[in-house]
Amino acid sequence: MKPWAHIGEDGQMTRVAWWHCFSGIAGDMALASLLDAGADLDMVLAGLDEIPVTGWRLETARTWRSGLSATQLRVDVDPAAEPGERTWATIRSLLDTADGLPERVRQRAQTVFARLATAEGRLHGVPAEEVHFHEVGGFDALVDVVGTCLALESLDIGSVCSSPVALGTGTVNSSHGVLPVPAPAVVELLKDVPVYGSGQAVELTTPTGAALLAGLADSFGPLPPLVPTASGYGAGARQLDGVPNVLQVVVGEMENGTGRGPGRRQELVVVEANVDDVTGEVLGHTVEALMGAGALDAWLVPVVAKKGRPGHVVSFLAEPTRLADLAKVLVQETGTLGYRERSVTRSALDRELVEVVVGGLAVRVKTGPHRVKAEYEDCARAAAELGLSITEVARLAEQAARPAAPLDHFEADIDHAGPLNVGA
Repeated sequence: MKPWAHIGEDGQMTRVAWWHCFSGIAGDMALASLLDAGADLDMVLAGLDEIPVTGWRLETARTWRSGLSATQLRVDVDPAAEPGERTWATIRSLLDTADGLPERVRQRAQTVFARLATAEGRLHGVPAEEVHFHEVGGFDALVDVVGTCLALESLDIGSVCSSPVALGTGTVNSSHGVLPVPAPAVVELLKDVPVYGSGQAVELTTPTGAALLAGLADSFGPLPPLVPTASGYGAGARQLDGVPNVLQVVVGEMENGTGRGPGRRQELVVVEANVDDVTGEVLGHTVEALMGAGALDAWLVPVVAKKGRPGHVVSFLAEPTRLADLAKVLVQETGTLGYRERSVTRSALDRELVEVVVGGLAVRVKTGPHRVKAEYEDCARAAAELGLSITEVARLAEQAARPAAPLDHFEADIDHAGPLNVGA
């Protein structure tokens, strides 16, 4: 599962759309939900008119599902104009020649169809370029996909997120005959995406809906931390028992990289082991070895172990993909016979590592929204060569890394420290 991702520069707000797929997702539901949340229908229609196809008409209506008001879409198609099926190459050409489409809309729509072509190609054993779209190659699918991307653009959505996705059961008729639900294309498209069965004997999530998630969603999980500004509901065609057949969208703003917001949320793992027969020198080396092997952090906590013996808890924080390698380092260095692990969510503010010069020597400084911190190893090396204390080198480096500090303040510090050059 991908962690929540912020898109944009530090201190700026990203507009986010989160789809709540408790009744699944289809292409018409996705577009309808965004229109219900305030997307400009005229902008969507104007963008769709840029695609060089004719013989279709988009209609919207207010409806109710289990007492909940929602927007419903219908695409009326002239049977004489409907192509029936197109290849991925044909659809890509249609999008390429639609000169009036905003570039982000074109890229998003092409990504959605590309994911669908790749999935269908794997299922049928043909290259993606040669995949013939059947149900998703007609006007209604073009309207659903491109219209959804236009609606996102109308709302200025920078990041799309989704809840886990509900899937139905049973069977469905298709151009390939009777297929199981969830359809094979849906399962292929939603690999690595959290899904669950609802027990509804209908197709809740369609291939077009799954392709929209596969091509547009940056992350999957519960509603991320944001300030809601709008919401909408797109109605499915059927009435379901016990649950409104709608796709909910929540639109909001998420702040990037400042202390006022939670920062980037990452799914990580903490591993820890109790040891009571390892020397302090070995423990110190273990922490260094863990950091060198890719741990995001490592630390020691003194404890009173069994039989009253003094001991330590050795812990490290890491990305799940690094767990096996780092656990091996922990076991090899400490000799522990076992360890514990647990999943955690870390909210990390954006930071940057910059390099400044102190006395002609490079010193790295970590900068964040509220502080700067010189790297200890660089300060120790510079202090030894310059005959200064580590504290003085760190102070000069951190001053140089503060872009808002006045220049004459740096010069005063430099004069006080002796004939040193400090700068970025």
